[in-house]
Amino acid sequence: MKRIAVLVSGGGTNLQALIDAQSRGELKNGTIASVISSKKNAYALERARAAGIPGYTAARSEYASSRDYTLALTERLKALNADLVVLAGFLHILTGEIVEAFPNAILNVHPALIPAFCGAGYYGLHVHEAALAYGVKVTGATVHFVTEEPDGGPIVLQKAVDILPGDTPETLQRRVMEQAEWSILPQAVSLFCQNRLRVEGRTVYITGG
Repeated sequence: MKRIAVLVSGGGTNLQALIDAQSRGELKNGTIASVISSKKNAYALERARAAGIPGYTAARSEYASSRDYTLALTERLKALNADLVVLAGFLHILTGEIVEAFPNAILNVHPALIPAFCGAGYYGLHVHEAALAYGVKVTGATVHFVTEEPDGGPIVLQKAVDILPGDTPETLQRRVMEQAEWSILPQAVSLFCQNRLRVEGRTVYITGG
């Protein structure tokens, strides 16, 4: 059984999707063993507590640099014996030390179809504002492995969501979460825990089934 550590910064809706999937028996060969928040008052910690999952705080504000923060977080994850790290609404850029410690074992969910609307500065509502401003007809979500390049790692799963007339960044954000993020993130986590993801260069192959 693989131990999953989930990193959060805010409300924890994607964490809740993982918790719900676990309760339905959909995280095969995996268990959410810990939740670590970059903010002391993040509601995601309440979600973890309600589910009986140990929650911890590693506040970004207490560290002088991204590298110092990354090193501390990496040591905490090692101490927790994490097999898989999931970034679920985690809003901080981490440096390469964590990628070296957990190669092809960190998953992130991004609310767009990478390589569109991704990279530095594209997070939260900013992603959906950009999609609407550009006039695209389809957006969606992507789960990818984390590398040192923001949103640049190999893609595991993607799901498209139509943009509708009258959409606002807020309505689009909600629909992308409901129709894409909350389904493909648990699916990707389960595939990892079943050892069904094989990475070759930029391509992720899903094996078995």
